[in-house]
Amino acid sequence: MARNSARSLWTAKILQGNLSVKKQVALPRTSKIPETRRGVRGIILGIDPSLRGTGLAVIDTREAKPKLLASRTLKLSAKLAVYECLGQIAAAVEALATTYQPSHVAIEATIYVQNFRTAQAMGASRGAALSVVARQGIKVSEYAPKRIKMAVTGHGSASKEQVARMIQTVFQLPAALPWDESDAAAIALCHAYTGR
Repeated sequence: MARNSARSLWTAKILQGNLSVKKQVALPRTSKIPETRRGVRGIILGIDPSLRGTGLAVIDTREAKPKLLASRTLKLSAKLAVYECLGQIAAAVEALATTYQPSHVAIEATIYVQNFRTAQAMGASRGAALSVVARQGIKVSEYAPKRIKMAVTGHGSASKEQVARMIQTVFQLPAALPWDESDAAAIALCHAYTGR
């Protein structure tokens, strides 16, 4: 005797009337539940801070399909003094903020590093960028690296190559951006997807 599937057995029971099926009753309409929509629509400046290689990207999420408006990597020579690097970071952020008038800025949160000099350089580069947007009154949101990768690629430990490929796909670019720029675009996109 052939074994019947569970689905066919349940179907037979329902058709024979041996199993009662509850009728769905419409619930009365009550007052509207407030929306808790996540994500941001607008022009977003993404910043991937670094003393010698800051990545910057401006995206537009006002339409259903996000657009990359601009991206730039500040490759600064080791011959430049720290204060000169900070000045150039501030100038680049100011130029993009003035040109594109972003409604939001998203930046990578400070990460734990064992090297004090690296931590100091990271903090200084963040400060240079954030001081500019603070003076312009733009709202800033910070995101941990794992959260950025999760929002953009679906995997919290994605490689830089995977992030760059996903950014290329999302914005339909002919080629992948340099890593610092794709990281900055990913930070902005993370805010577009998950920010408030």
